[in-house]
Amino acid sequence: MTERSEIRSGPGRPRDPHLDEQVLRATQELLVEQGFQATTIQGVARRAGVVATSIYRRWPNRIHLIEDAIFALDTGVVPQPTGDLDADLLTWTRLFFAAATHPAARSGIPGLLSAYHDDEQSYRRLRERGEDLARVALRATIDAAIESGRVAPGRDPDLLFEFLRGATLLRALTRGDEDGERFCRQTAAALVTLATHHESSL
Repeated sequence: MTERSEIRSGPGRPRDPHLDEQVLRATQELLVEQGFQATTIQGVARRAGVVATSIYRRWPNRIHLIEDAIFALDTGVVPQPTGDLDADLLTWTRLFFAAATHPAARSGIPGLLSAYHDDEQSYRRLRERGEDLARVALRATIDAAIESGRVAPGRDPDLLFEFLRGATLLRALTRGDEDGERFCRQTAAALVTLATHHESSL
C-alpha cells in the first residue's frame, strides 16, 4: 500500500538480494507460526538455512529484521483515481485492510510498537515508514474529486489518511479479517462522508 523502503545495510560484504529475500521470508513465516517473541535471529537462521552471522551483517538485531520483514510485504502499488470517489475509497480501504490483516503484520506490528514505545525516533519512523507515496496518491484521489465537484475545496486528505490507517489497523489487530468486506464497505462509506460533507454538517 506504500512505497517500499530499502532494507537497511549493515557492515561487511555487498548485499545478496536472494539471501535477503530468503531471510525476510523466513522471518515472516516464523512470525505467523510462532509469534513475535519467538522470532529470533537464531530461529530465522535455521529456517532460512543460513548462519546467524550472515543475518547480523545485514540487520543489527531482531527488531530491525522483523521491521524489514513486515514492510517487505508492501507491494508499493497504490490505487489511481478513476473518477468514482465511492469506488476509489473502497479500493483504498480494501488495500489498507489487506495489508493490515496479513498474518505476519498482525503478529509483528504490536510487538514493534511495544519495542519502540520508549524510542521516539524509531517509533515515529515505524508509524511513518513508507507512507509518503500513499499519502500523495490518496491526495490525488481527493484532488480529482474536488475538480469534479464531488468534494469541496479545502478538504484535508491527511485527515482521511489517518482515519483510514487507524480504522483498518485497529480492526485488523483486534478481529483480523473477520467480516472484512462488510467492514471495508462501511469504512469506505464513512470516508466518503468525511470527504463530501462540510464540517458544520458533521
